Amino acid sequence: MQNREIRTLGPAFAPSKTLSLITLAFGSAIIAQTAMAADIELPIIAVTANPLGVASDDMVVPVSTLSGRELSLQRESTLGETLKSIPGVSSTYFGPNASRPVIRGQDGERVRMMQNGVGILDASSLSFDHAVALDPLVIEQIDVVRGPAALLYGGSAVGGVVNAIDHRIPREAIDGVTSRAEARFGGAENQKNGAIVMDAGNGVLTLHADAYKRKTDDLDIPGYAMSRRKSEQTGEAREHKGRLVNSGSDADGGAIGASIALENGYVGMSYSTFNSKYGTVAEPDVMIDMQSDRWDFASELGNLGSIISKVKVRMAYTDYKHQELEDGEVSTTFKNRGVEGSIEATHGNIGPLNGVVGLQFHNSRFQALGEEAFVPSNRTNTRALYVYEELPLVDEDIKLTFGGRVEHAKIESSDNDDFGPGQSRSFTPYSFAAGALFKLDEQWSVTTNLSHNERAPSYFELFADGVHVATDQYEVGSRDLKKERSNGVDAQLRWKQNHNSFSIGAYYTRYSTFIGLFNSGVLVNENGEANQADSEITEAIFSGAKAVFKGIEAEGKFRIYDKVGELDLNLRGDYVRATNRDTGDSLPRISPLKLGFGLDYRFSRFGSRLDVLRAFKQNRTDENELATDGYTLVNATLTYKLPTPQYFQLEAFAKAYNLLDQTIRDHTSILKDIAPMGGRSLLVGLRGEF
Repeated sequence: MQNREIRTLGPAFAPSKTLSLITLAFGSAIIAQTAMAADIELPIIAVTANPLGVASDDMVVPVSTLSGRELSLQRESTLGETLKSIPGVSSTYFGPNASRPVIRGQDGERVRMMQNGVGILDASSLSFDHAVALDPLVIEQIDVVRGPAALLYGGSAVGGVVNAIDHRIPREAIDGVTSRAEARFGGAENQKNGAIVMDAGNGVLTLHADAYKRKTDDLDIPGYAMSRRKSEQTGEAREHKGRLVNSGSDADGGAIGASIALENGYVGMSYSTFNSKYGTVAEPDVMIDMQSDRWDFASELGNLGSIISKVKVRMAYTDYKHQELEDGEVSTTFKNRGVEGSIEATHGNIGPLNGVVGLQFHNSRFQALGEEAFVPSNRTNTRALYVYEELPLVDEDIKLTFGGRVEHAKIESSDNDDFGPGQSRSFTPYSFAAGALFKLDEQWSVTTNLSHNERAPSYFELFADGVHVATDQYEVGSRDLKKERSNGVDAQLRWKQNHNSFSIGAYYTRYSTFIGLFNSGVLVNENGEANQADSEITEAIFSGAKAVFKGIEAEGKFRIYDKVGELDLNLRGDYVRATNRDTGDSLPRISPLKLGFGLDYRFSRFGSRLDVLRAFKQNRTDENELATDGYTLVNATLTYKLPTPQYFQLEAFAKAYNLLDQTIRDHTSILKDIAPMGGRSLLVGLRGEF
């Protein structure tokens, strides 16, 4: 077998875990045999919120990373569902096809969705039924920043960041060919999914290609789609037992990319397409037909000198469109086109001080056309300058971090007969942060962060004016909204020794201005008119309020047996409370207390895993939402590495979901009372690397 060599493209750039595993698996016969006997432990490098490339354990901000085997075990059809195993993370779950992550009780415009460090331009933050334009099948790593990351990524990261990394622009030069493929069948939605990812190169030019196909049927559910509470409240009969109507999907996509290895870095481009057609669940006769085309450019150059040592450039142009079909006819079209990018320079050390200075820009044009267009066409332009610095002290047992960001945002609406004359608003948000990491000894460390964050209102928070079917409300924007402002503190205690690790953290975020969608208590008709015979729609207004988010998160991994095989115990838990300080009421859709444990056993070619999650009843509710019962979710996974030639690895797996067949309704879902999670089911699959 010909050895394949991977050469790092940048002097300070750490290879990703996935590509490193592929290299180790296929580099020689000895390494291939070793990999079959035991998993290879490599340090995980979190790319997000980590401009200086330090190891994840040395980062001040709380970052979780899914990659390799762990990502394979957790991978689901949406990003929101894929990330729910991480403490502090839940999902908006609008059926099995549309789900954005919720981090520490915050979602929408406060959670920054990124792909390879550049924002995902779609319409998923506008409405819960709009899917994120990215499929987890082709993702190699996901970084989740829990808590404010506005310093590096802007006000839309005040709640956190989710960065999906796919290596469509290869960052390491490959001499040879590597590939992975995966197929899945079954589950509660009877999914039939497949993906293939390939990279090939000659040590200078590296090519990438991937493709995937996903098809699902209506979701099987235990019991009725409608909850007992909602039926009693509205008097509606409980229908559709055992099946979530209009929840099927048909999706496909892929990408091609290339990069050229330079003496001190790389430069590359890629093109990707995402296509998805799925039922909206809330309306049995409505489908969404979505397409997103994206062009990416990335480059990194190192060893540039003592003043500027490294420069990183990332840029993406996106052409996004989706059409909402009623009985097969187009009723509403949403378009979003724009470009976003950043230029980041690492300066040479000033004594022990090192850091980066960055410029970011975003230009987009959004259009909503048709019956259910509740926002006018608009443009958003932002420019930002940020600086991030790290200062190690006392033989690097103490590390201080600090920085700031200034941003200018301009949001303009267009003239429209339905919305009136166009308007323009400009904002200049400022964000500041300071943190510290204290290494108490080789195992224990403490981190703490202080931050002040500001966010400009989004276009729909300013200009919305119409019926939003997905939320069943008449939404009204406020053109006089001010910047959203918050101050936050969080701290973590961490411990790590050999295969064992544990962390526990608490946070407190206080908003002097929190922009929320609040029920006005007024009923209006489809034209927004109150006190009419047909005034039956709840009016909700985007407005500012004072709010507090506070909570606690914990997770641990412990090797409890290693005589015959290896058995790990995983623990997790999180709790968040969010309160409107103006009224004293709870904010809506806040996740309840969740506690969980898992057992992960591996021996020779076999692997098994049991995960148990207990979510408690949520009765701290907004006045316009119903309480949610608690549930116990039990999942189990079996894996087996098939005997194969040394240059080829093939693993079969089976995953059983919801073994107790409980009716599970996530309180963070706006559809929780009409769209439960899937019932007991079995999914089988095969994945290979060569």
